[in-house]
Amino acid sequence: MKTHRLRTILVATASLAVIAGCGASEAPSDDAGQASTTITDATTVRAALDDNVDIETGDTSEDTADAVDVKLAGDSATSDSDAVTAKDGTVTISAPGTYRLHGTLAGQVVVDSDADGAVRLLLDGATITSGTTAALHVAEADSVVVVLKGGTQNLLQDASTYEDTSDDAPTGALYSTADLTIGGTGSLTVEGQSNNGIVSKDGLVLAGGAISVDAVDDGIIGKDYLVASGADVNVTAVDDGLRSDNTEDPGSGFVLVQDGSVRVDSRDDAVKGVQVLVSGGSIDVAGSTEAVEGSVIIVDDGDLDLRSADDAINASSSDGDESTRQPGGSMAADDSLRVVINGGTVDVWASGDGIDSNGDLSITGGRVTVHGPTGGEDGALDANGAFEVSGGTLLATGSAAMMGVPSSDSPQGWLAADLDSTVAAGERVVIKDADGTEVAAFTARKDLESVVYSSAEVKAGATYTVTAGGNTTTVTAGEAPAGAHAPADS
Repeated sequence: MKTHRLRTILVATASLAVIAGCGASEAPSDDAGQASTTITDATTVRAALDDNVDIETGDTSEDTADAVDVKLAGDSATSDSDAVTAKDGTVTISAPGTYRLHGTLAGQVVVDSDADGAVRLLLDGATITSGTTAALHVAEADSVVVVLKGGTQNLLQDASTYEDTSDDAPTGALYSTADLTIGGTGSLTVEGQSNNGIVSKDGLVLAGGAISVDAVDDGIIGKDYLVASGADVNVTAVDDGLRSDNTEDPGSGFVLVQDGSVRVDSRDDAVKGVQVLVSGGSIDVAGSTEAVEGSVIIVDDGDLDLRSADDAINASSSDGDESTRQPGGSMAADDSLRVVINGGTVDVWASGDGIDSNGDLSITGGRVTVHGPTGGEDGALDANGAFEVSGGTLLATGSAAMMGVPSSDSPQGWLAADLDSTVAAGERVVIKDADGTEVAAFTARKDLESVVYSSAEVKAGATYTVTAGGNTTTVTAGEAPAGAHAPADS
């Protein structure tokens, strides 16, 4: 993160709100890559951004009137600009300005500019494939903007093995040491054959275009922040999908989704940051170990469809401090960790915990549906601290062995049922009040043994019935079934 100058913030899209602030702090992390502690009282995305570092978004205009023409051909390039040189398969750009890259290069493009001002690379049907290193390497620049020209397809592909593997060598097909913005209306395919797909060692904003990344390690990394504010992003990754990993600088290390779409299929965490903030757009996790992981996770709006082999939404610290464990192995609550859902639509499909907070869990609005585990030592809902529902609709189903329920003094009414037998997927489940009026009904999407439901229609202390598979269970709203995990009153 640059600290030697004031940043010039150029807002490329109206949807991106740039918030300045410097109030959050994190304790040092271990090697796992996530902060041990995040100190912030934020319960909305806006408030969290007030505590975070500035977001720098470059100018993603597609105007080519003043652009320097760079024609890529074979292992070289031609240009009339003295700021563009080509030698031994490496095309180097050494000054700020706008450069139109088109054609095919069997080599590498390097940006190496020590002057003030942004370097803008307008990809206009450019294919860059390297057999020795990264395809596009920003070695030095004030900031860099990659603009995808409308109607064009562009490709960046790195080598499967890098010749330079030193600590300062690139670790992605598109690798930048400076703030990086990717925008425009065209498309970009990035193939990370050696390590990661897109890496910024500073901030990274995905402001527009169709961006597809396939990587043998992490898909997209923004060190200080990773912001999706209008692009359509599709990531396939062997490790993490989207990640922001600065755990040393206060207010850094956050993933923010504001607009556009994000789709991830990963074998590890799909979206991971010190903070994961969602205020719009969509996140579709087709596969993951954990779908969303951070110390603080806040959803104000947007559409989330999350599928995981373990926890789908997990607020946790990575320090593995065994001193926080209580007798019997459960984790003590950490008040620096939280999941807050204020709006939007959240659909969870989890084989582990559906929503798991090692601190607090709060739902104030939106529609939250959790299809939790069908057995084992996990539950649809798991909060070690306070668990409150004060608005919106919550439906969580799963196993009964580790059923989690809201606090008894939760502002909005809720009910929980430990069913007499397993309800098979496809069965109809109906919730009625004491007068026989239907309060809610749904079809089981997975086998289930328990139901937790909360909405404005549920009244604390009232009696309800839950009928499924020919069996009826009677419950009292606000009372936890025997054996359920009910956090202490807040």
